Amino acid sequence: MEKRTIMRYLQTHYALRRNPAGLMRKSANSVAAKLRELQSFFGLKVTGELNEETYELMQQPRCGVPDVGEYNFFPRKLKWSKNNLTYRIMNYTQDITRAEVDRAFKKAFKVWSDVTPLNFTRIRSGTADIMISFGTKEHGDFYPFDGPSGLLAHAFPPGPNYGGDAHFDDDETWSTDSRGYNLFLVAAHEFGHSLGLDHSRDPGALMFPIYTYTGKTGFVLPDDDVQGIQALYGPGDKDPNPKHPKTPEKCDANLTLDAITELRGELLIFKDRFFWRLHPQMVEPELVLTKSFWPELPNKFDAAYENPIKDRVFVFKGRKVWAMNGYDIVADYPKKIYELGFPKEMKAIDAAVHIKDTGKTLFFTGDKYWSYDEENQVMDEGYPRLIEEEFAGIGTRVDAVYQRNGYLYFFSGPLQFEYSIWSKRIVRVLHTNSIFWC
Repeated sequence: MEKRTIMRYLQTHYALRRNPAGLMRKSANSVAAKLRELQSFFGLKVTGELNEETYELMQQPRCGVPDVGEYNFFPRKLKWSKNNLTYRIMNYTQDITRAEVDRAFKKAFKVWSDVTPLNFTRIRSGTADIMISFGTKEHGDFYPFDGPSGLLAHAFPPGPNYGGDAHFDDDETWSTDSRGYNLFLVAAHEFGHSLGLDHSRDPGALMFPIYTYTGKTGFVLPDDDVQGIQALYGPGDKDPNPKHPKTPEKCDANLTLDAITELRGELLIFKDRFFWRLHPQMVEPELVLTKSFWPELPNKFDAAYENPIKDRVFVFKGRKVWAMNGYDIVADYPKKIYELGFPKEMKAIDAAVHIKDTGKTLFFTGDKYWSYDEENQVMDEGYPRLIEEEFAGIGTRVDAVYQRNGYLYFFSGPLQFEYSIWSKRIVRVLHTNSIFWC
């Protein structure tokens, strides 16, 4: 990504303006100021400098609507003054069938009509409120697309003429699954703009600017988007999914965790469809969708651990286990957990931790635990044992566990227990959220 591309990114999404002479302005409009704005929006460390984290983020595929400030030059809080809206599909992409395109757009509108009084009707001629088209490069609205990846689509906020219209970059590969870009997911995001929503800073929200494939089935609009659209239009009569996924708050007093593992020196802390990345050099933990790193994995895990000698991370869901090498899934996975030596009737594992000094991995399920010999790939004799016998005081169920500096940290509900491997006792009882210095 050379300097020109970086400038173009800041001009497109952060209103970086040029001087008439083509020189960049200083002050509040300087490149450093715009980088700070970007870093603040995405919850990165705010430095105003182009570091690796910021650079990586700028390379991710995303929506073409700006993240901050007025929609280029539109006034704020635009909404439609009526609840019955029309849409028209002007043309099609060659990537999927016309019926699949029609279905993707219909389903994308339903995401919003399910939670508001809005109704969407398709018309096949004349001018609709929301005109939908595929185009490439300069396609007639002075906001050109940029070829494959980069900008995927953009939409205009409610209003006359261009207002509400949504344009999709036909240089992308559109799909109904995880290949290329999923048309339904991108369209649902763009139609949020067509109805008056801005980008959200919540990484779990549909209106977050960066594209993430979230799976093939059962999309439910996240809570952040529901709050946003209902602030404009109010709720509808009947919501088919009254439970909308909320993004976890790291300092929630009742925070519980699903799984924890290290990955090459970072701590990954899993909760629902997210994980926090805690890097020794980072002040703030970064919250990301699990699917943004591993689209093929389930949305939620039961347990996870790292075997640093093999440079493998293992994640468990129900009766299945996956192995990852960094961010690649190892061939021949997923496998069944009974292949590790668990009884066939075992349904799931609650937590797992690898003890570097012994080469053993401990697996916790219900009120028992097992010891697995990584080198010989067999379960140790004499297991399962009761958790209470070996780790007295941590309770009869473990949600997540990790090891650091000779201590095991057991998480059970809103509490964590710091357990000394050396003296075999609990040293401290902490709140679960204290892992984030809350």
